[in-house]
Amino acid sequence: MRVVIAKPGLDGHDRGAKVIARALRDAGMEVIYTGLHQTAEQIVETVLEEDANALGISVLSGAHMTLVPRILELMRERGIDDVCVVVGGTIPPDDADELKRLGVAEVFTPGSPTGAIVEFLSAQAAV
Repeated sequence: MRVVIAKPGLDGHDRGAKVIARALRDAGMEVIYTGLHQTAEQIVETVLEEDANALGISVLSGAHMTLVPRILELMRERGIDDVCVVVGGTIPPDDADELKRLGVAEVFTPGSPTGAIVEFLSAQAAV
């Protein structure tokens, strides 16, 4: 399984994204970490170029309701409908519900066990 881990926007906090990337790698997944300050367009291009099975978006800046819908919109425009999208960060429950309605498969908040994220993505790969 190939997973892109992305840090969109001006969010400069990447420790959690790196922890998740390492956990996924240790579970046998191929992980592509985009680095900080990626635009929605750069993230979607990386998903295409890397032929990713999943996209993990890490947002701690509070801009998740702007950034994530834009990424999902660009993915639809590019015909990417077979990539599992998960979001991690400080996401209020109501926003998490809305993101799922828009097409996010799961939202992981701070304190989510890395094992739960690995299990979720592994289950998606088996589908």
